[in-house]
Amino acid sequence: MDTQTPASSDRPRQYDLVVFDWDGTLFDSTALIVRCIQAAVCDVGGAKPSDEAAAWVIGLGLMQALAHAAPDVPPERYPELGARYRHHYLAHEHDISLFAGVLPMLAELKVRGHQLAVATGKSRRGLNDALHAVELKGVFDASRTADETAGKPDPLMLHELMAELDVRPERLLMIGDTTHDLQMALNAGCASVAVSYGAHESQALQPLARFVAPSVAQLHAWLLRHA
Repeated sequence: MDTQTPASSDRPRQYDLVVFDWDGTLFDSTALIVRCIQAAVCDVGGAKPSDEAAAWVIGLGLMQALAHAAPDVPPERYPELGARYRHHYLAHEHDISLFAGVLPMLAELKVRGHQLAVATGKSRRGLNDALHAVELKGVFDASRTADETAGKPDPLMLHELMAELDVRPERLLMIGDTTHDLQMALNAGCASVAVSYGAHESQALQPLARFVAPSVAQLHAWLLRHA
């Protein structure tokens, strides 16, 4: 596919609302999250999960993710497991940033009249801190986090965003880096696009997505032509 020629700015929109996952899609945090999950599991005496196992759970709600990554840790230790994850993540959260090219992409989507939102497995506090840190206030029209609705792939986040912004399912496009994001979109009756530079491999994403973008630049180009 030719990704060099953008569509004209007056092209009719196919999607009124573009919803982004956060970690691994807009924010370059996958490697850090993997390390923090592994450290937290080891801190409570569990067997260190592989990089692949830790990456697979990214996008789920925190407790759901940690429980899956640490099957040998008893449920009564999940609160401690979550606390250790937050300890490790907070120690390094300012070492990471948006992927290059994300801000221009979001700005151009806004100019073209798209509403923008975030649907993430992060907590509300974590997302608010991230939005403040990267100076994105005002860019997104709405957001939902796993701790205030339901974790992916439950479609509740997208249902609530559609209700708040008065958008029909066929007018919403979900963009994410995990099969959890894409399955959530499918469960909500919405289309999705994947990025393969995050937590899950392209081969797993392809059956669920309209397009799999290997870079922010190619995601940007696809959105200009097709969104």
